[in-house]
Amino acid sequence: MPTMYLVLIAIVVVVLGTVITRYRYVARHEPEEQSTVTESRWVRWTLTGIALTFMLLFLLLPLLAVFVEALRKGWDTYAAALTEPDAWSAIKLTLITALIAVPLNLVFGVAAAWAIAKFEFKGKALLTSLVDLPFSVSPVVAGLTYVLLFGANGWFGSWLEAHDLKVIFAVPGIVLATVFVTFPFIARELIPLMQAQGNDEEQAAIVLGATGWQTFWRVTLPNIKWGLLYGVILCNARAMGEFGAVSVVSGSIRGQTNTIPLHVEILYADFQSSAAFAVASLLALLALVTLVLKSIAEWRAEKEHKLAANLPPERPRDDSAVPA
Repeated sequence: MPTMYLVLIAIVVVVLGTVITRYRYVARHEPEEQSTVTESRWVRWTLTGIALTFMLLFLLLPLLAVFVEALRKGWDTYAAALTEPDAWSAIKLTLITALIAVPLNLVFGVAAAWAIAKFEFKGKALLTSLVDLPFSVSPVVAGLTYVLLFGANGWFGSWLEAHDLKVIFAVPGIVLATVFVTFPFIARELIPLMQAQGNDEEQAAIVLGATGWQTFWRVTLPNIKWGLLYGVILCNARAMGEFGAVSVVSGSIRGQTNTIPLHVEILYADFQSSAAFAVASLLALLALVTLVLKSIAEWRAEKEHKLAANLPPERPRDDSAVPA
């Protein structure tokens, strides 16, 4: 039990340390024109207190409760729940799905963001709407759509069966469903960032003789790297925690097509609460790691932005001093 409390204290310290560090950095580097507010001190403290109370009750305490229940019966029970064959299979499948879905969305997201932010073309508004489509469609509906397309009685079901290919109730279906629900995260992080930066630097690089690939690697990518990292972090967190779409296309076959969220649901339905909370603690830990990495990415991005803003202006060249 003392070890459990030490773990919980460490989690609280990490979360609070991340929040406090972030707040101190923002307060220290806040522009003077933004520091003047019209609200009185008690209004600011009241609003801050409400926000912190909400975060404590609805965000932090549920995460702590997961770890409390997971470690209630000791480390041996906790380790046994995580090393059980079905749990280990779910963990491996979740990691495999994320390792496939996140790079695919990385490529698609960068391509979509670059097309939307850098070019004008017919259908641009439609492409932007399609990027946001997974936000507005229920994951369950998305899963049913893939069943309609690739299921045994679906549009391509006969062709897949004739070629001995299986999508639904197999890993390919899980990957497709995960790619669909996580597609907007990277693109939506990059689109406003690329639009704000404009095309001047890319055009200058092309004028100087750089190829399109060189322009991307040496100009575009360094400017968007922190936004890209932020999008990848969010995409990975959603990919590993997706339940609705995956539950429809996977069939929830123990030891074969169960991901971590599906395995947690099955354990809880079987009244194995300790094992369910033990496996769920992995997702809670992922949420905390995501919070820390997100804060680090935002802090580094703001730091580089501040340094770039404080650079002295480039001195104009005096052409009269150059000998003819």
